[in-house]
Amino acid sequence: MALAVLCAGVLMVVLDGTIVMVALPAIQSDLGFSQSGLAWVVNSYGIAFAGLLLLAGRLGDLIGRRRMFVAGMVVFTAASLLCGVATGPQLLIAARFLQGAGGAMSSAVAIGMIVTLFPDPKERAKAIGAFSFVGAAGASIGLVLGGVLTEALTWHWIFFVNVPIGIAATVLAFRFLVADRGLGLSAGADMWGALAITSGLMLLVYTIVEAAGNGWASVRTLGLGAVALLLIAGFVWRQAKARTPLLPLRVFRSRQVSGANAIQLLMVGALFGFQLLIVLYLQHVLGYGAARSGLSMLPSAVVIGIITLGFSARINARFGERNVVIAGLVVLLAGLLFLTRVPADGNYFIDVLPALLALSGFGLAIPALTTLGMSGATAEDAGAVGGLFNTTQQVGGALGIAVLNTLSSGRAENLLAEGKSNAEALTGGYSLAFGIGAGLIAAAITLTVPVLRTPKRNTVVVAEGEADREREQAEPFVHLV
Repeated sequence: MALAVLCAGVLMVVLDGTIVMVALPAIQSDLGFSQSGLAWVVNSYGIAFAGLLLLAGRLGDLIGRRRMFVAGMVVFTAASLLCGVATGPQLLIAARFLQGAGGAMSSAVAIGMIVTLFPDPKERAKAIGAFSFVGAAGASIGLVLGGVLTEALTWHWIFFVNVPIGIAATVLAFRFLVADRGLGLSAGADMWGALAITSGLMLLVYTIVEAAGNGWASVRTLGLGAVALLLIAGFVWRQAKARTPLLPLRVFRSRQVSGANAIQLLMVGALFGFQLLIVLYLQHVLGYGAARSGLSMLPSAVVIGIITLGFSARINARFGERNVVIAGLVVLLAGLLFLTRVPADGNYFIDVLPALLALSGFGLAIPALTTLGMSGATAEDAGAVGGLFNTTQQVGGALGIAVLNTLSSGRAENLLAEGKSNAEALTGGYSLAFGIGAGLIAAAITLTVPVLRTPKRNTVVVAEGEADREREQAEPFVHLV
């Protein structure tokens, strides 16, 4: 029952990362979002999640994981209600940011609680497998459920559905999750570092989103971009000086860790941007409804889930993680290049479905990439490196959506000014974004070849009875989700 409660809570968090995708056109029409501003419905959630994840994990150690999980559920549920009743862009974006904060609070402590619940290695492996499957399934469920609820009811219900689940998970958490005391707040947490990185990331994404209207070389864009980079640099400086840093900088000394995170940043940036733009293409150009759009995206999610959960371990063992990463990236590159030629009068089965199936490359690449990155971590830093992977994924997704959506919107506006039809202009913008996404994947391939190395097998030994170290080494499994 405790595992079910944790899975239900994290399912909501994962689901809400994708459930809005197919509802975005309806939200845009109802609340009056601009094309570039629409990205904030997704990005405000991802940035809050990424910026607060490390801090939430540390606070969970200090005040107790059950308290942090329950607090996260309360924040997430309340924010979902605010999202559902939003009547304007500002309120929805603020509520989505609050949702991301609640999601970070719950997700950061869930895997540690599972490790504590299941001390037997075999039972623990089963529990983590179930937890991982729920996370992978949540992304697929979000696409389908978002479309069905939007079309059958309204887009508001994609958020309202979280409320009864969140209340039930909160009540059951008190009943079935074991209370723990934590280290106490006196042990310290780097609040200033968390504020710096979250503010810096938010400002950077805002600068990119507004760059199309302000001009990429304008004083406003360059000034805001400089401030954002200073805040991020301040976070790095703070981590070097803080007594209890959120992210010890020594982890970047490993070429495997640094390289794997850089590659993930490029890969996820391309794919999150693709996910948003292909939904917009299906609805704005091909005229699909919300439910049909969600079902149209399902083949890629199913293939990714099957490969990730069913075959990745055996494939990695057979061919080596580095080769598998390269193969997965090549398949992704082929899919995005295929989409650059998508026409305004396209056919789903001919022009879209082959590219969606090519996204199975993500199912190949991400488990192998996670293994490679974690192989460069010491036992002391395994938890921090795992948290860094999750943070990089969220940051890469937010930046990818901001950059690709902004450039796509700018290109579409130029084509409209040249006299192209609305469908032709939108398709031209999407094609440009898909091409840039392909460039990001190509850069990731170029980086993978010289930087990453397949690790030797059976090099990590965990002594029995060292519960804290076991938790740290098990922590990265959640980041595959």
